[in-house]
Amino acid sequence: MRGADAVGRIRLIQWALGAGLCAVVLRAAHVQLVRGEHYRREAQAQRTERVVLPAPRGTIYDRNGTPLALSREAYHVGIAPRELAASERQLRVMARHLGVSDAALARELRKNYAYFHGPYSAAAVRPLRGMRGVHLSAEMERFYPRPEFARPLLGYPGFEGRPAGGIERSMDSLLSGIDGSAVVLRDSRGRRYQSPSRLDAFPVPGHDVYLTIDAELQDIVEAALAEAIETYDASGGDVVVLRPQTGEVLAVASRRADGSLPPSAFTTVFEPGSTAKIFVAAALLEYGVAGPYDSVFGERGRYVQGSRVIVDDHPEGWMSLARVIEVSSNIGIVKFAGRLSPEQQYRMLRAFGLGTPTGVEFPAEARGMLPRPDQWSGLTQSSLAMGYELAVTPLQLAAAYGAIANDGVLMRPTLISEVRAPNGKTVYRQVPEPVRRVVRPEVAAALRSMLTGVVYHGGTGSTAALTTYSLAGKTGTAHRAGGGGYLRGAYTATFASLFPAEQPQLVMVVKIDDPKSVYARLSAAPVTRTVIEQILAARTAVLDLGALATRPAASSDVPVGMGSVPYVVGWPPRDSTPEQPDRPVPDVRGMTLRQAARVLHQAGFRVRVAGFGTVSEMSPAPGTIRSMGSTVTLTARRFN
Repeated sequence: MRGADAVGRIRLIQWALGAGLCAVVLRAAHVQLVRGEHYRREAQAQRTERVVLPAPRGTIYDRNGTPLALSREAYHVGIAPRELAASERQLRVMARHLGVSDAALARELRKNYAYFHGPYSAAAVRPLRGMRGVHLSAEMERFYPRPEFARPLLGYPGFEGRPAGGIERSMDSLLSGIDGSAVVLRDSRGRRYQSPSRLDAFPVPGHDVYLTIDAELQDIVEAALAEAIETYDASGGDVVVLRPQTGEVLAVASRRADGSLPPSAFTTVFEPGSTAKIFVAAALLEYGVAGPYDSVFGERGRYVQGSRVIVDDHPEGWMSLARVIEVSSNIGIVKFAGRLSPEQQYRMLRAFGLGTPTGVEFPAEARGMLPRPDQWSGLTQSSLAMGYELAVTPLQLAAAYGAIANDGVLMRPTLISEVRAPNGKTVYRQVPEPVRRVVRPEVAAALRSMLTGVVYHGGTGSTAALTTYSLAGKTGTAHRAGGGGYLRGAYTATFASLFPAEQPQLVMVVKIDDPKSVYARLSAAPVTRTVIEQILAARTAVLDLGALATRPAASSDVPVGMGSVPYVVGWPPRDSTPEQPDRPVPDVRGMTLRQAARVLHQAGFRVRVAGFGTVSEMSPAPGTIRSMGSTVTLTARRFN
């Protein structure tokens, strides 16, 4: 019996073992054959991760190829202290490049894992590459070599890296590239390790955008505006410079007294004041209602029109239309405007583009305001003649004066010169776009002559006069509106100008908001002269100096010293050699790039910049004697 029992137990054990083996085989088959793909995906997910490789955003350049906004790789640094094998010297190097003190780094390294967000540039993390225990993670960031330079125009970064405004927003679809993707390996702690063989798709960079802006001119304009706001204790201001024949915006600056940089040249409207009087003259000449020498009586400076009393700062008797523009007579322009029908006056203002968007490539451009004739009150015609009851942006006003400079043809303003694909191929090139003919060429020439008289014939713009070249322009000092009406003692000072007067190459509008106790002739007009002096001294490429050489000089009755351009001489005869005065190079080390460029421009030198921050080196060295127009190279860097 015992033998039989033993045999039975052995068989039972054998059956049990066989059943267990079969269960194991069946389970293995189920895991491998039925659930194998599921478990493979789980294992893959635990040790790999699919990541998006952000595409570099396209670079924004000025018209000459100077980068204004670009993308660069930025890094975050993670350190595993247990893996770290670094000497004391390497730890000091690490702390310096991470921007922390030695003590702060030592405290972080007491943690299980130290993380430094940064972001850090490629140069900052270069000494850390290859260090055991140091893990770098990269991302693309938007980088502006000069953070405040042309920022109202370029725009600011928005939520999650998306552009919030400016060119960054309006050109976003072209600047944005196509993201790539890759699979990275992860260890048990979740740290990533890149594997080139696991790259799924390369990121495709965005298109590069070339603006019409000239960086050197932009720098001059920004510095002049900042100085004017401080000098006249103004609340802010705007400057627009464009080329009338093409509509290219060459410089645009906006600034508030608190240092903020809103894009107000595109988005904020104002009443243009007396700068709008030239449009009444344009209507009179174009419709044949009056000529430049037709006269009205100036009422000796005081004129009652219904419930309104109109006064002039320069009381006169009989005045021609040209003289009305020169001395900016409110009484004279109101009387002349009375010869126009409301439809004629409205049609001319609309033809100059007032009260409508210009179509420039900038988001949220303000349209301005111009009431239709059926909405006019009994005083609207007179108000419009004096530049009230309508609202324009500085860019609209510049474009309107551009039509006068361009023989009567209004051009669409543009900020975009070229767009190039990542392979360098040009996919778009700006072509001048005429909007409409506003006035006949002979009318435009007559208007330019009137505007020249404003500057050189004892008019309100004499503070903008140049002795070497002629300038045409018009002042405007308008009361500022506030809650419940116009504010007492608060003005907007504007000067719109054409340079040179005969065949204008530049149109400039300078607007100063609420300069304290100063009219346009003493604020906006001198700023215009300062900017043009520095443009001539810097010899930027925006001017055709050969064409300037053939133009007659300004009227000789300009007082000596009034608007004299330093170190600028007339173009020499072809058979002579130009004599350029030599002068020492100023020492601008330790200055910001903006300050240094301004000092060098005023001294008559051109500027080339390398780096950003504070000027540390310059070539040629300070004190070296160089001729006017020579280039000085500034090397700048940031000091921590």
